[in-house]
Amino acid sequence: MFGECHAHLIMDGLNYKDAISIHKDHVNDEVIRKHLKAYEELGIVFVRDGGDALGVSERARKLAPEYGIDYRTPVFAIHKNGHYGSIVGKGFDTMKEYHVLLKEAKNKGADFIKIMTTGLLDFNNHGQITGTPLDRKEVCEMVHIAHEEGLAVMSHTNGIYGVQAAVEAGVDSVEHGNYIDPETIIELADSDSVWVPTLVTIRNLRGCGRYKESVLDPIIELAAKNLRLAYKYRAKVALGSDAGAYMVLHGKGLMDEYQAFMDILGESGDVRAWLADGEKRIQDTFRRPES
Repeated sequence: MFGECHAHLIMDGLNYKDAISIHKDHVNDEVIRKHLKAYEELGIVFVRDGGDALGVSERARKLAPEYGIDYRTPVFAIHKNGHYGSIVGKGFDTMKEYHVLLKEAKNKGADFIKIMTTGLLDFNNHGQITGTPLDRKEVCEMVHIAHEEGLAVMSHTNGIYGVQAAVEAGVDSVEHGNYIDPETIIELADSDSVWVPTLVTIRNLRGCGRYKESVLDPIIELAAKNLRLAYKYRAKVALGSDAGAYMVLHGKGLMDEYQAFMDILGESGDVRAWLADGEKRIQDTFRRPES
């Protein structure tokens, strides 16, 4: 069984606000255990969290060994104030403040650092990303500082500019990577960055009534085309569903993501080996630095 390379245990796949409210006064172990149990029952023994601001993933890591799960977390994600990211972490204004947050995460035992360099898909404008992406030089400095501290970097990034900037900065993984083009995929393939496409964050929205199929289908079709190119050029790719996102349940999300890959690429030993290599890179890279 493959591992889940992108999850958020603070979310439940159903209602973000309700899920967050459960943990606002104190972290709720019962809810965390419920989600960990879902992974255990499916034989999923590796989970990499994307972080949160309330300490849920930090607590999940402590409980996870009881369920036979190797759980990795950045503790919280780091975003620049005024840009997307407060949903899962803490913000900074200056690079000095960024470094302070990074040290805080490291002191709390972060296995790696999660940064937010762009916004989300703009469902009203196909091909567009919400907000303004961080400047290339800024992303490069953020990654450099993390690497100097011995920490790998997980980067929430979408769009051609954002993904190219992240890859050129040397991020260890690109999360989502929507709306990219062949040139960007070739850059990914030529780099050491692992791409975690999280396909089901969009695919699982079909039929839920939140968005029209005419809005979702072009996004899904482009993502499938890009995945085929990534396989063709042998970019490093790993399975991660963004479990906890709307309509992406813990445990089942990974099964859905795997099925999406098989539907697009066909199920074969070569595809499985390719994905296994991507996951191994994640497991080998995104681990707590030796003190």
